[in-house]
Amino acid sequence: MIRDTTIGSKLWAAAVWTVVGFFVVNLLAMIATVVTSSFATRWLGTWLPIGWTTRWYSSAWSEFQLGDVLLVTFQVVGAVVLISGVLGVTAAYALARRDFAGKRLLVLLFLLPLLIPPITFGIPLATVLYRTGLAGTFWGVVAANLVPTVPFVILVMIPFIEQIDPKIEAAARVFGANTFKLFIHVLLPLLLPGILAALLLVLVRTIAMFELTFLVAGPTSQTLVVALYYAVFAAGVRAVQSIDAMAVVYMVTTLIWLIIALRFVNPTQIVTRAKQQPAH
Repeated sequence: MIRDTTIGSKLWAAAVWTVVGFFVVNLLAMIATVVTSSFATRWLGTWLPIGWTTRWYSSAWSEFQLGDVLLVTFQVVGAVVLISGVLGVTAAYALARRDFAGKRLLVLLFLLPLLIPPITFGIPLATVLYRTGLAGTFWGVVAANLVPTVPFVILVMIPFIEQIDPKIEAAARVFGANTFKLFIHVLLPLLLPGILAALLLVLVRTIAMFELTFLVAGPTSQTLVVALYYAVFAAGVRAVQSIDAMAVVYMVTTLIWLIIALRFVNPTQIVTRAKQQPAH
């Protein structure tokens, strides 16, 4: 492979690294500002706060009821990940193994929630949930988040399932495996890297999903990102440091979820598997 050493390529590389560096520096500066403010007793017109304290975290915990909000967030994320996995993998298998009239149209419909901004279909969806009485409840929030996550799992898993030779399944059935044993002992080990990678992305998406959750959540079904929005924009006067402490809790919670998930799955496993499959 010949490396391009022309002036144009060097200028392009320098421009790309400059933009990336500028973005990273600004991102780290914003995070550092929020974290510093959450520990500041007073910070006005100086490079660093006058003093340091941790009382804003206890204040935010009690004022915004973060214990209840975190519990609801964990429950919503867990339910969405579990249901998305069950429905998405099942539907993906059916679409990957069966040909029928309208299959391409159906796949296109699954693409729509991923291509259209959530607020576009979120308002009609919230209207339906309010009419059915689900809006404002835990299961209403879960149902709203399933609209984009189930199609996402389906579209991720279809090519992964198509890479598995149907002859493997036929051989398992010849040896007496029923559908349940076929899935547990044959398909699941082969699909597990793809399933885990897809569910990891669903987990991250659900934690950060604001629009749909905001439209259907009630006082007892708010996730952390919606509660953070209300803390910033709801009526009343609140200490900036207390809101920043809540933002730090949100960042740390998301980071912990990611670290735990990445202990079990590497998102690049899908790509790696796709490259290795033809060799078998």
